Amino acid sequence: MPPKSDPSEVKIVTLRCMGGEVGATSALAPKIGPLGLSPKKVGEDIAKATGNWKGLRVTVSLTVQNRQAAIEVVPSASALIIRALKEPHRDRKKVKNIKHNGNVAFHDIVDIARGMRPRSSARRLSGTIKEMLGTAQSVGCSVDGRPPHDVIDDIWSGSIQCPEV
Repeated sequence: MPPKSDPSEVKIVTLRCMGGEVGATSALAPKIGPLGLSPKKVGEDIAKATGNWKGLRVTVSLTVQNRQAAIEVVPSASALIIRALKEPHRDRKKVKNIKHNGNVAFHDIVDIARGMRPRSSARRLSGTIKEMLGTAQSVGCSVDGRPPHDVIDDIWSGSIQCPEV
């Protein structure tokens, strides 16, 4: 059996869950049970913290210290783009295989890229914008009424100027 750890030590647990829903406690228990937390209470706290992301799959970071969990939502690029589409949230038990064929403005993509900048592997903001446009292409939406890859080509050719910061 591993040695007991100090309860004042900070531990970070990362997991993916549906926003606004109480996850299965059977999935939470192996991750947070050894830390001395109640899976049911943590599941309810996660559902409360992810209420703004209802119906979207988001990453949640639990910072555990002294048997208290602080919950932080870390949305992915696809979740941010789907949220920018302003679609009504869906009941995932009833509606399957949804197509996100809406339209996102380019300035929304730039705002999302600014938020994702610390987690991006690009050197400049224009590279992060191209990453977000690629994610928009995989989601299936258009940008200013055009396919996202055409916007990427325009950025490469220089006909669309990206902000530096």
